[in-house]
Amino acid sequence: MVVIIGSGAGGGILAMELSKNDIPVTIIEKGPSINLNDAFRYYDPSDNKVDILKTSCTGGTTTVSAGNGVRVLEKELEDMGISIYEELNEVETLLSVHEMDDDHFGIGNRKFIETSKKLNLNPIKMPKFIKDEKCIPCGKCAFGCPRDAKWTSIEFINQAIENGAVFLDNTEVIEIIVEDNKVKGVIVKNKKNEEELIFSDIVISSAGAINTAKLLQKLGLPAGKKLFVDPFVTIGGIIKDIGFNKEVQMNSLIKGENYILAPHYASFIANELKKKDVEESDIFSIMVKIPDDSFGQIKDGKVIKENSEKDVRFIAEGSAVAGAILINSGVDPKSIISTNLRGAHPGGTAAIGEIVDLNLETKIKGLYVSDASVLPKAPGAPPILTILALSKKLSKHLISKLKH
Repeated sequence: MVVIIGSGAGGGILAMELSKNDIPVTIIEKGPSINLNDAFRYYDPSDNKVDILKTSCTGGTTTVSAGNGVRVLEKELEDMGISIYEELNEVETLLSVHEMDDDHFGIGNRKFIETSKKLNLNPIKMPKFIKDEKCIPCGKCAFGCPRDAKWTSIEFINQAIENGAVFLDNTEVIEIIVEDNKVKGVIVKNKKNEEELIFSDIVISSAGAINTAKLLQKLGLPAGKKLFVDPFVTIGGIIKDIGFNKEVQMNSLIKGENYILAPHYASFIANELKKKDVEESDIFSIMVKIPDDSFGQIKDGKVIKENSEKDVRFIAEGSAVAGAILINSGVDPKSIISTNLRGAHPGGTAAIGEIVDLNLETKIKGLYVSDASVLPKAPGAPPILTILALSKKLSKHLISKLKH
């Protein structure tokens, strides 16, 4: 049997691929099963004043993603000896990644594209894993899609269950059991708050960069010493009646050398500007996201994150460009404000070549990691496709190993 810790992007596709190949799988998810409408209620509280967006629920953070399907770190992984080209193609087919139809672009996204072209910024449509025929733009992508138009890992978990996998929600892995440098299973705290032992000689942690690091540290592995979070701010202001709050979020994109920009509605900006008798439909805003230096760490169970001078410079550079787009799109310059700096994609805490090998296995036999922990550097963009591709590659490795 294979035990998979976590039901997000990495855990979901592993469970589906292994179970459909008749390999017994148990998926352990510390959060509850949810209605997608309520996904935003399961954001984890900020840890030690470090504001990182992640959730604890079935499907993990895929439930509150904006449905962005971009390829990241493909060349970097290739240079390390891991080709995920084939798996990326397979994942893009599985998720039907595509650019959305023109009728799914509202005034805000169109202004972003038109203005950016005038400023020679080379905007593109964002590749999405959202079904056009199901999507009626409502601006709720990052809250949990109310129409189930967006792919989430819940789809893969459900397929795994149909294939015979055991799924335990509201169950937290508190320790991984190791004897003679070989994994033997996990100790969980179940729904009744009782400790329970689950035996397995293959355990895969897909619990996310923070929780995976904590579990590995308990085993004496030097995980959690390098953490990136892809920091971002959202900058916005007032354009009367633009209606951007009801649009598909981040439906277009600019890839700068040191940052990405995408139209993104932030409730913080809305709440601040509403004090000036502004309606939510009067706000237009842009996300600025950067690949940060891995200056964070998980220490004594806490997240510690510092930003380098380069990080600050990149955020400032992207913010200046975002401001120019807003003003040239018709935003009142006096109304422009920014959110605080937040983290979007924690990773790097069990990096390939440091904590895991090219097959994503730790030095403990049978213990693997397959989530954003293994990424060697900050992508500065949504890593879901790359996590899925790495996990699909791991599933092939395990199927070959267990079938022969």
